[in-house]
Amino acid sequence: MHIQEWLETVPAVAVYLLVAGVIGLESLGIPLPGELVLISSTLLAATQDHINPYVLGISASAGAIIGDSIGYLIGRKGGRSLLTWLGQKFPRHFGPDHVATAERSFEKWGMWAVFVGRFIALLRIFAGPLAGVLKMPYWKFLIANVLGGIVWAGGTVAVIYTVGKVAEEWLKRFSYLGLAAAALFGLGSLLVVRIKAKRAAAAKAAAEEEADKPSETEPVAAGE
Repeated sequence: MHIQEWLETVPAVAVYLLVAGVIGLESLGIPLPGELVLISSTLLAATQDHINPYVLGISASAGAIIGDSIGYLIGRKGGRSLLTWLGQKFPRHFGPDHVATAERSFEKWGMWAVFVGRFIALLRIFAGPLAGVLKMPYWKFLIANVLGGIVWAGGTVAVIYTVGKVAEEWLKRFSYLGLAAAALFGLGSLLVVRIKAKRAAAAKAAAEEEADKPSETEPVAAGE
């Protein structure tokens, strides 16, 4: 089966659930490639009409908001011991340096760290649990969480979907022209390389021939 035909058979609801689930787990505090999954799914929506970008954006936003909220509750209950446990399980993401960097961001920016953190890979994982550990008032966290989730998910889908559509139309319109241009460019490059190689070989042969010629002035023998 051609890959295009296979993609058309993927149920749209499966894509929505996958996006919401991965982003939700990432926001919960589990290191997963949520942004990569969202971008890939949006590009898929740009080429497959049965996947609705609006529903995709809503699914991503819901996953982000719910995941962050659960992470907040877990952090509030678990406290600092939770961060220690996460550091042991995921040292590359929850090591002491990462925790210190995230804490400084929260101390400096407060609820804005939750909003801006949605756009930064490190803070995206930390935002929910760390806000709970630091006992940020939930109403502040919720406002920043909802706004950040909607702007991040909706904005990512809007930008990537638009780019994907433009690229798809461009490729459809100029595919043969692009192929011909690539072929001409490759042929021209090959000719240039061959011409330069011939010139270099000729120059080398001329230099060797010049070096082999006997000198016109013979050295004077000592004592003459």
